[in-house]
Amino acid sequence: MLAIVGTIPDPGVDILDGPVVRRGQAMFVEEQAVDTDRGTPALLASALAACEFLGLDVPHALLVGDEGLGHGSRNLYRHLSEVLPGRNYTTMAYHYLQPDTDWHDRVLLAMQSMATMPKIVADAGFMYAAKMSGQSGVYDLFTPDAGELAFLADPDAPHPFYTRGFILHDDQDVPARIAEAYEHGNSARCLLVKGGTDRVAQNGRVLYTVNGTRPGSDSPMEAASMKAVEAMEAMGGTGDTITGMAAALMESGMAAPEAAHVAAQANRVAGDIARPTPASQIHELIQHIPAALDRVMKQAG
Repeated sequence: MLAIVGTIPDPGVDILDGPVVRRGQAMFVEEQAVDTDRGTPALLASALAACEFLGLDVPHALLVGDEGLGHGSRNLYRHLSEVLPGRNYTTMAYHYLQPDTDWHDRVLLAMQSMATMPKIVADAGFMYAAKMSGQSGVYDLFTPDAGELAFLADPDAPHPFYTRGFILHDDQDVPARIAEAYEHGNSARCLLVKGGTDRVAQNGRVLYTVNGTRPGSDSPMEAASMKAVEAMEAMGGTGDTITGMAAALMESGMAAPEAAHVAAQANRVAGDIARPTPASQIHELIQHIPAALDRVMKQAG
């Protein structure tokens, strides 16, 4: 079973620990409505759509309200450290929790106490904590954007705030930053770097790029659907949907590099189908994830 861990921006929400339930277009966990706007809820909704398409069990959600002060995050860290040794998740995807290396290490120890160590995906705050604790190599997949990649590549940066601005507008530096992240031991085994060009790397080497030009493809229409949709740049959560799909694909048995590659392509195809405007919301893209995955996986054979 796939488990999704993270926060929602409502400090009044206590820990939610249960399967995701879909009612129409709405999503619930323990009868709590979870808005699919951005961040962890967008990741969760995309994972749910992908799991339904792949015929998998619905994801199990472990969520808490936190507006950035860290109180909810610490409660969820504590809850995870207590319950995970008795759980049997096969894939876990962590999103935003306020970075805390001590609590990160307790949660990692709890995962290592499970009957079978799950495959682990991390993004946002939990990825920062993994890097800061020196435990990145334990993870199967990180999904940073270019700014977060600069944080992974910098052995001295204590937080992405101190590195983000340097390369956000210089996509050409991304392969070099990927190599540095691996050199300093700050990368998961697989990296999916999200941006104008998405790149999937393993052991410091870029295996796949997704940017609308597909070497070897003889289908102009296929390549066109992989181009970045400009309006998606203004939408919150479009990177989170990639992470959710990649986690679901790994849960289906796909290796991390191939899951990341399919997810990056499907996100662009979903955007191409949705035809968003700058006013569009992320749920307008998520509803097209099944069709996008179907198209990409059929093209891959």
